[in-house]
Amino acid sequence: MSKKLFAEFIGTFVLVLFGTGTAVLGGGIEGIGTLGIAMAFGLSIVAMAYSIGTISGCHVNPAVSVAMFLNKRISGSELVGYVVAQVAGAIVGSVTLLSFLNLSDMSTKNLGQNGFGNIGAGGAFLVEAILTFVFVLVIIVVTGKKGNPAFAGLVIGLTLVLIHLLGIPLTGTSVNPARSIGPALFAGGEALSQLWVFIVAPIVGGLVAAIVGKFAMDSEK
Repeated sequence: MSKKLFAEFIGTFVLVLFGTGTAVLGGGIEGIGTLGIAMAFGLSIVAMAYSIGTISGCHVNPAVSVAMFLNKRISGSELVGYVVAQVAGAIVGSVTLLSFLNLSDMSTKNLGQNGFGNIGAGGAFLVEAILTFVFVLVIIVVTGKKGNPAFAGLVIGLTLVLIHLLGIPLTGTSVNPARSIGPALFAGGEALSQLWVFIVAPIVGGLVAAIVGKFAMDSEK
C-alpha cells in the first residue's frame, strides 16, 4: 500500500509541476501555446503511466480514483489513501513551481490555477463535468477487461491532450481536483473561491463515466 501511495504522490507531483509549470514558464497561451500546454499535461501522464502504472495504476486524479472505487477496482481505504497522496503531490508540485518562480524573480500571481473565465460558474461546471466524463470514460474502458493495457498509457495521455485543447481557453482545464487544489492554495483569492467547481464537477463527471463504462460498455466484464 505504501508503494502505491508514494507512486500516486510522485505521479501527481510530476503532472502538476510539468503541466502548470509549462503553462506559466512557457508564457501561457500566447507563448508556448495551447497545444504546447496540452502536450505537457498529456506527456506527463504518458511518462507516469509507463513508470508507476504497474505499481498504483497511475490514477493521479481523485476523479479517476472515485470512478475506480465505484466500479470496485479499489477498496475504500485505498480510495482515501490515493486521494490524500494525490492532493499532497499536487501541493508539493505547486510549491516547487512557486520556488522556481521566486528563484527566477518572476511573478507568482499565475501558478496555472483554474478559473471560470467568461463562462461563469454554471458554464465552468458543465465544461469540467463533460470533459472529465470523456477522460475518465476512456480510462475506464481502455483499462477494463476488454481494453489493451499495452497501449493504455498512450491512449490516456493523448486523450488528456485532446481534453486540454478544448478546455484551456474555457477554464484552464482541470478534470482533476488535485491538479486544481495545488495551485489554488497558493494563488488564493478568486482561484480559491472558485475551487469548489473544480473539485465537484470532475467527481460528478468521473462517477457518471464509471456507470456508463460498466453498464453501457461492459468495462468490468
